[in-house]
Amino acid sequence: MAFARLPAIVAIALAAAQSAYAAAAARPVTCPSGHTTANAACCALFPVVDLLQDQLFDGAECGEEAHSALRLSFHDAIGFSIHGGKGGGADGSILAFNKTETAFHANGGIDDITDGQFPIWQQTSLSAGDFVHLAAAVGTANCPGAPRLKFMFGRPAPKAPAPDLTIPEPTDSVTSILARFADAGFSPKEAIALLASHTVAAADVVDVTIPGTPFDSTPFTFDSQVFLEVLLKGKAFPGNGSQPGEVLSPLAGEMRLQSDFVLSQDPRTACFWQEMIDNQDFMMSQFKDAMAKLQVLGQDTRKLVDCSDVVPVPKPFTQKIKFPASFSKKDVQIACHALPFPNIATVAGPAPTIPPVPGS
Repeated sequence: MAFARLPAIVAIALAAAQSAYAAAAARPVTCPSGHTTANAACCALFPVVDLLQDQLFDGAECGEEAHSALRLSFHDAIGFSIHGGKGGGADGSILAFNKTETAFHANGGIDDITDGQFPIWQQTSLSAGDFVHLAAAVGTANCPGAPRLKFMFGRPAPKAPAPDLTIPEPTDSVTSILARFADAGFSPKEAIALLASHTVAAADVVDVTIPGTPFDSTPFTFDSQVFLEVLLKGKAFPGNGSQPGEVLSPLAGEMRLQSDFVLSQDPRTACFWQEMIDNQDFMMSQFKDAMAKLQVLGQDTRKLVDCSDVVPVPKPFTQKIKFPASFSKKDVQIACHALPFPNIATVAGPAPTIPPVPGS
């Protein structure tokens, strides 16, 4: 279904809102679309949300494109340093300069989502940064259990590509990963909080013979299952033997990243990792806060407008996570002994085989 280019009202409305940003908060307004928002500038975003849901997310599904949009926002923003000398942060450079940044080794496979987003972005008047980070918030909202992410509107156009070697890789050591996060302004706990995204993620290029291999047994639900399953004793590799960046997985059809496993076992991060398990509200709040910080890296937030109310409200996840069938606490590789391990039931039946994420 073709869409005409969205009108320039985006830039006009944003400029008007920014000129009055220091004034008292505006009263809620009803947009021409019928939506209600706290700021008139945000009205121009509702058609973009509809466009994303229709053309990118297959009618608001928590599928491969939603997972990849979230990954793209991280890879876009993390190429930044609080000390300067690196990229522009959450500026959309990974979309605007996609031919450069998708060639980086750490961005392997991300060209699928940049190729999918680029023509849709061209139908809008949004900056690349606003588009990338709005798409991440909207796609994440399609996943039951996810928090409703914040969205700040008004990023300027990116000036240049981010440099290479600024994105942590699965083969990196814990020290290297935490140092890169610290350079971007994130604590070890915030780094682990951002990894909650792996609950709805999949690997495409760690083992190219099995694209779309998920990291937990519930890849379409934003739950804490990934934090549990990373701790289970490994049994086999899901694809063509051992590949750089993976370790033995506990379940057939599931991949366990080396970086996730070593972070789950390291004394600097093990207790916070374990604290996420079967702790849905805590995991959601920690992820939401870390993402709010990530999605404005390098931006002057005084010049941005809070348009979080354009982001759809995710469906809740209210169940208790469970051990996969045939697993129990005896299979957990516990690395944090300062906290009690949660009491978790086991799914009845034989151990499952996890199918790949469709569309990969």
